[in-house]
Amino acid sequence: MTDTALKSPFNLAKHVLQAGMATPDKTALSLLSAEHSEDWSYATLTAAVRGTASGLIATGLVPGDIVLMRLGNTPDFPVAYLGALAAGLVPVPTAAALTEAEVAKMLPDLRPSAVLHDPQVPCPAHPHRIGLDALRAMRALPPADWHLGDPHRLGYIIYTSGTSGVPTAVMHAHRAILARKMMFQGWYDLCAEDRLLHAGAFNWTYTLGTGLMDPWTLGATALIPAPGTPAAELPALLARHRATIFAAAPGVYRQVLKNADQLALPDLRHGLSAGEKLNPAVRAAWNFATGTAIYEAFGMSECSTFISGCPDHPAKPGALGRAQPGRKVAIISGDGPAPQGHPGTIAVHQSDPGLMLGYLNAPEQTAERYQGDWFLTGDQGVMDAEGQITYLGRSDDMMNAGGFRVSPLEVEAALATLPGVTAVGVTEVEIKPGVSVIAAFYTAPAPLDDTVLHRYAGETLARYKQPRLFIHLAELPTGANGKLLRRKLREEFEAPSHV
Repeated sequence: MTDTALKSPFNLAKHVLQAGMATPDKTALSLLSAEHSEDWSYATLTAAVRGTASGLIATGLVPGDIVLMRLGNTPDFPVAYLGALAAGLVPVPTAAALTEAEVAKMLPDLRPSAVLHDPQVPCPAHPHRIGLDALRAMRALPPADWHLGDPHRLGYIIYTSGTSGVPTAVMHAHRAILARKMMFQGWYDLCAEDRLLHAGAFNWTYTLGTGLMDPWTLGATALIPAPGTPAAELPALLARHRATIFAAAPGVYRQVLKNADQLALPDLRHGLSAGEKLNPAVRAAWNFATGTAIYEAFGMSECSTFISGCPDHPAKPGALGRAQPGRKVAIISGDGPAPQGHPGTIAVHQSDPGLMLGYLNAPEQTAERYQGDWFLTGDQGVMDAEGQITYLGRSDDMMNAGGFRVSPLEVEAALATLPGVTAVGVTEVEIKPGVSVIAAFYTAPAPLDDTVLHRYAGETLARYKQPRLFIHLAELPTGANGKLLRRKLREEFEAPSHV
């Protein structure tokens, strides 16, 4: 990353659409269904983004204002996201699955100047709500000028589950998009001629980055299946639309492989996986079925992905891969970097342009994540002489639900208010090789009806945070200081005697 790029006036949205402006008639986005595709050219996409920027400014918003996004899984999401950035606003993309109560918890800290709202998506009341029809009408407005400024200024905010159990707002600069170039060869092997199909929803950050922003930055074509597309239909879409790269969460690969042992995908070069650990058996089955490899990446909300395997340098069996070219990654143990072969905490140097600005309104929490010049991820690993990093687990109890990090404290707090429950402990458990789910262990005078438990979880938690298993215990395991031992819950559940 050149110093010039980080000092010149800059706008993230302009950077993403710049290459496509040279090929205005080329397809930027295809929304795919079994019957047809909805195609957006680069000219159409750019006009929609800049028109949306004009419309948002016309509502009285000014650069620096925070805009909460409560939009569904449609192209409206990336258009509004880039439109806000083009205007110098600070968009906050959120998952449509969040409940109204979960979104309400964000508002006191976030204090958004406006909410972009699809009426089908749960959202608390707000005095400046901009509806979906109004957003769509903005696309026809004259284009706004790009709001240019310091690349280090606040660009957007995303939420991650904090270890305290309260969702944490992560602030990113406009410059964060520049760090994603390191993935183009360090993970994707992406070029302008590629047609990248991402199986995730528009409003998931993995899709927003890997599936849309990155191919658009190079002038490539993004392919997104229509909402509700079954996994069984993905191979046909990949073949029919000549996808060259396929990106998905590990669970999607598992579902696709349930339906076929052999897949004819002559244009596909390889697959990409992120969000959670990919089971080696799934990787091998995909290779057998398609003749292509899956390259996996490791990252987090605070820095996106920064360790990966790629066609030029595949990850060794059992390893995550290497730091992407241009990244400075270390294993920290004690007061500094650990010797090769010694375990420690995976860390990213503070000079990385993709690293967050910090947590919103939480300077102390931000400072706790640093040791000298290193940002500590909380994930444990070990690095070999070739720079390959093997993942050794979390140093806390954070869970992974389909690519979303979830704090057990947040789930426990929600379930503790259920009448009849006297105590609850939540952890991630493996139910079969390579498949883990969130499980809630609770105490109560008598076992509660599973239907009641699942209904209550559905009313208080987003779908991806809801436990799939509820297990009644006489008591929860605790240490000498009375602290809940979640690891013991997991170990006892996964013990052979439990089966």
